[in-house]
Amino acid sequence: MSDGDDERRRDLPDGGTDDVASAGDDVRADDTELDDTELDDVREGDRFTPADRVDAVAPSGIRAFFEVAESRDDVISLGVGEPDFTAPWPARSAAIASLERGRTSYTANRGTPELRRAIARHVERYDLSYDPEEEILVTTGASEAVDLAFRALVDPGDVVALPTPTYVSYAPGVTFAGGEPLPVPTYHEDDWSLTPEALRAAGADEADVLVLCYPNNPTGATMSREELSGVAEFCREHDLLVVSDEIYAALTYGDEHTSVATLPGMRERTVVINGFSKAYAMTGLRLGYALAPPTASAAMTKVHQYSMLSAPTTAQHAAAAALQRCDDEVGEMRREYDRRRRYLTARLRELGLDVAEPGGAFYAFPRVADVAPDGDDEAFATDLLRETGVAAVPGSAFGDGGAGHLRLSYATGMDELKEATRRLESYLAEH
Repeated sequence: MSDGDDERRRDLPDGGTDDVASAGDDVRADDTELDDTELDDVREGDRFTPADRVDAVAPSGIRAFFEVAESRDDVISLGVGEPDFTAPWPARSAAIASLERGRTSYTANRGTPELRRAIARHVERYDLSYDPEEEILVTTGASEAVDLAFRALVDPGDVVALPTPTYVSYAPGVTFAGGEPLPVPTYHEDDWSLTPEALRAAGADEADVLVLCYPNNPTGATMSREELSGVAEFCREHDLLVVSDEIYAALTYGDEHTSVATLPGMRERTVVINGFSKAYAMTGLRLGYALAPPTASAAMTKVHQYSMLSAPTTAQHAAAAALQRCDDEVGEMRREYDRRRRYLTARLRELGLDVAEPGGAFYAFPRVADVAPDGDDEAFATDLLRETGVAAVPGSAFGDGGAGHLRLSYATGMDELKEATRRLESYLAEH
């Protein structure tokens, strides 16, 4: 998604500011407000017109919602798509040491050789094998890796199939690249699983690219090897390329994560994306990576070379240490998320809300259509925030497929989770 910003805006793809005036704020440098006449003069002097592909994208619904949340002091946020843990000490220590040693220069465009080799060793646990010299690219967050895949591989007019509900950045990224997003609905009743039938019904047999995100943001859904096999067969049959965002791979509960690239005939047509924000609680260090065959990797590197040059150097030293020395810390975080997952799912069902079992990531996606005003999830989330101080993301922010649901993040402390569900219980009892 995919990765986050700061505490109450971590899922906002367009960022935001708190203490510093943004470009749209009507203030002078000396903090005095512009009067109406001066403001009109400023606007009349603005000669810029957004490009059509940018103007066609609506502002993030998540941002607008959390601007309301930020105005209150008593908010418990279940909307944050960011770990509430601190990055493991070995990673932080490596970052500090790299700065103390003056390692502040650019790295190779693809990333440091040490980190690329560490990534190659790390992904072997998922039965993935990639050459660190030609098939691994280190990026500024997994979000940049997704954007690079679209810009490097999608031609104007190409159709990109997006299973919905979907992470908020995918459709805009496709549009910015000149492609045409094609929603592929998945359903609560199917535990949000993607099927060949759903792809065919949506017209994805005519698409050029399919984007996968499993474990899924926002639903928490996972897909087994058997389920992915049907999707892989569809992709081979209709010659679809695949961008597989696997940022939550390490946060899978129960069955082990399966990468679609490990299935027959899929490695050569798949870009696998992962990173350090979620499993390693390193969101602010902005580091991800892409695994792809040489031609795709070279094309993505070319765009990266001209737009970003190289990923943050300090973060790369931290990431190498994380891969080499932080498995225990990741395991501890995963066990705690699993404890919260089981608590939240059970509690929501106690309250009469239907929720599919989340198999990965750190989100639950309960249906609220039956208790929301006119079935409107945005109205429900807004009212819940105003009356109880519990912030959750309306499911419709993730596309039409999420309408009538809420995304609740359990990347928050258990005490806060218990208090938030207590407030939710009181709210439902009163309505």
